[in-house]
Amino acid sequence: MTNNDIFKKLRVALMLRDDEIVDILKLADFKISKSELSAFFRKENHPNYMECGDQVLRNFLNGLVLHLRGTKEYPKNPGEVLSQRSIAPKANKPKPVYKAIQRKQMDRDIDPVKYKNKKKS
Repeated sequence: MTNNDIFKKLRVALMLRDDEIVDILKLADFKISKSELSAFFRKENHPNYMECGDQVLRNFLNGLVLHLRGTKEYPKNPGEVLSQRSIAPKANKPKPVYKAIQRKQMDRDIDPVKYKNKKKS
């Protein structure tokens, strides 16, 4: 398993976005741009793929420790940090309606007899 694989799995498991990863790396005094970071998450055969070095992964893990646990002066509870990260379902968000379904609904509202007499294929 390569460093890129480990980095990808941690990113997915912790539901981290690119800007959050950049912030975590800043906690370990390691600066990286989003475009450099996205090169680590590409497929190996992609022309812009870049191998994740030990230094990048090490600094990410050190920054992740600081992000989750905090410092000695300002400790954090990792469980609370992770629970704040969980994505709550959006209750009032309507489901997307596709145009074909929308048209059927409009036909039914306009002319229920025409819709009723249509044979299903």
